[in-house]
Amino acid sequence: MTDEPTKTLKLMVTGGAGYVGSVCAARLIEAGHDVTVVDDLSTGHADAVHPDATFIEGDAAEVARRLLGDGFDGVLHFAAKSLVGESMTDPAKYWEGNVLTTLRLLEAMRDHGTKRLVFSSTAATYGEPESSPIPETAPTRPTNTYGATKLAIDHAITSFSRAHGIAAVSLRYFNVAGAYGSFGERHTTETHLIPLVLQVATGDRERIQVFGDDYPTADGTAIRDYIHVVDLADAHLLALQHAVDGEHRIYNLGSGTGFSVLEVIEACRRTTGHEIPAAVAPRREGDPSVLVASSERAGEELGWKPERTDLDGIVADAWAFTQSRQAV
Repeated sequence: MTDEPTKTLKLMVTGGAGYVGSVCAARLIEAGHDVTVVDDLSTGHADAVHPDATFIEGDAAEVARRLLGDGFDGVLHFAAKSLVGESMTDPAKYWEGNVLTTLRLLEAMRDHGTKRLVFSSTAATYGEPESSPIPETAPTRPTNTYGATKLAIDHAITSFSRAHGIAAVSLRYFNVAGAYGSFGERHTTETHLIPLVLQVATGDRERIQVFGDDYPTADGTAIRDYIHVVDLADAHLLALQHAVDGEHRIYNLGSGTGFSVLEVIEACRRTTGHEIPAAVAPRREGDPSVLVASSERAGEELGWKPERTDLDGIVADAWAFTQSRQAV
């Protein structure tokens, strides 16, 4: 299934009041699409919904069951539970909130003949990879419940795609960062490095912990692949255009290069002008030395190429958003 980029689509964005979902909804609207955001606001924020979007507060599957018959062309599914630690202590919340909700969403798409789906997946499906950069052909061996639920959803999507002709794309993200104007990252429980470091600069955190400085890397700290949230959102638009009836395609999305924990901290110091004290702590169990994506398939099949790969630029966007929230 392919469409001219100029064709207006009627789209449902689940989880569109969250970080990635809100940016994606904004880019879809700017591209001329008709967007309905569905979010239960358990982790999202009502003021993160684009003003030109229709907003419905509620469970993604329940709303989809009621509304998809109103002529929707597709669904972009971001709604999910996503805290790795919590997924290990409360797995039922994740199997129900992620897998069962998505299964009901797929059933609603089947029943209403909605033929296009873009799913927000994760690099956590790979677990601890054997090599880096990580291609889509790497073994999927998730080491936590969160990653396991996302992998289970990918399997379900494959089944529904084949059986019901759904044109589906799963996008496996690495470390999303940055912001897009008034749309940015603000989690109640923050686990991502850049916003945590910026919390030191704002005075909300005394210091940043560096988990391990004895990795086999140039400066001894772990290396991760950071992708700007706008580049990520734009990949969703391309996925919509290139989805194929009856096929489920999977793409890794990353910058293709990595930055160490210390490099990220230094970039935050340069951007904020704050000294940002750091303290070394023991390694966390299961943390690989290097996690970097191979996005060659996305480049070849979607025509996607990340454009905002400069670390200082990514941090500057995140810092501008953080400062704007401090003023609220």
